[in-house]
Amino acid sequence: MPNLDSITDFAARLADAPLQNWLGTLIVSALALAFAISLHWLGARVVRRIARPYPRVSVFVRYVHQPARAVLGVVALEFVWWQAPDTLRFVSTLRELCAFALVGAITWLSVRCAAAIGEAIVAAHPLDIADNLHARRIHTQARVLARTVMVVIVIFGVGAALMTFPNVRQIGASLLASAGVAGLVAGIAARPVLGNLIAGLQIAISQPIRLDDVVVIQGEWGRIEEITGTYVSVRIWDQRRLIVPLQWFIENPFTNWTRSSSQIIGSVFLWLDYRMPLAPLREELARIVEHAPEWDRRVQVLQVTDANERAMQLRVLVSSQDSGLNWDLRCRVREGLLDFVNARYPGYLPKARAEVAAQIDGGAFEPSGETVQTGHAGARPMPPWRPPAEPASSTAAHTEADPVAGSSLRVGQEPDSETREARETVEDEQAAR
Repeated sequence: MPNLDSITDFAARLADAPLQNWLGTLIVSALALAFAISLHWLGARVVRRIARPYPRVSVFVRYVHQPARAVLGVVALEFVWWQAPDTLRFVSTLRELCAFALVGAITWLSVRCAAAIGEAIVAAHPLDIADNLHARRIHTQARVLARTVMVVIVIFGVGAALMTFPNVRQIGASLLASAGVAGLVAGIAARPVLGNLIAGLQIAISQPIRLDDVVVIQGEWGRIEEITGTYVSVRIWDQRRLIVPLQWFIENPFTNWTRSSSQIIGSVFLWLDYRMPLAPLREELARIVEHAPEWDRRVQVLQVTDANERAMQLRVLVSSQDSGLNWDLRCRVREGLLDFVNARYPGYLPKARAEVAAQIDGGAFEPSGETVQTGHAGARPMPPWRPPAEPASSTAAHTEADPVAGSSLRVGQEPDSETREARETVEDEQAAR
């Protein structure tokens, strides 16, 4: 009766028999690959059914689906080729390539796992709520840290993949002998990359900016749209994109309107005449903001903040829950106050005052007391100024060809003898022509 050891040896010889040549090895490799893919398909269906009631687990399963299949396939091929005899030609090369592919597949799976964890955290904190400051903080930390971890995984994965080749290991050993010079050169060459990587970690921890923050960078107003491993994309208000390196936010000052809260106070400036009463304007401001959905009922103030030789400056402060609503509220308040002044107090818009002098008979001047109004359609025109009546000047050209041009005759005055002779001479010449 056969014992257990003999049965095990017979099964081993039977399993190794197809691997003695390349045809059998390829057939067994195909069967192993098909088994791995089938196992992955069956397992994926079971796991998806279990994770369906849990959205965040479903996100993780969706992210790791493809790399998990690649890992199972490479592991199946690795198992078959390591069982093949060493006498097969090129089998050692295939083993090295398979090990390289296995390291790459595991690296891909690790990167997708890090991304899946980040996306699951983001999905657990939606931004479509009234006060999303905490959610934006979590989004920024999750995305930046996930990208940083992915970069580290890729670096280690590339190093591990290269170390699977013996020649590369020898090169690495020789480089370690001059680690000081190599480290200095690598540090200088990779300074921008390492600087942005460290800046990304600083932004994730200290969070000077977050996703959807409202910032002003070099005069450009916009929102933080994306934070990558090397740069930040800022969506400008006119739908342009401002691309800023991560390290710039660590080394340069900028304005963050939503650093600690999304609430904001906006200002509206108006220039009006000194005689404009302020009480009706304050009442109108209260009426406007009371009917404005953008107002959060915190601040509404009207004050005189400046004055010059022409008008006074009024500043209106109004508050809103965020900068977008505040912009709309400021426009609403500005338009409403201007309409109110135009309708009720059109004469109190800014004026240009001028003192006009009139000439009197003695050569002296006296002020007329008129005021020139500018700035609105109902301006009162200034009465025309007329100088004292003087004799009308002659329209003849003052040239030597016109003998009458130099005469100083006035209406009703008789010409002297020389003037009469000159005129008679001109008339005779014209008659001769």
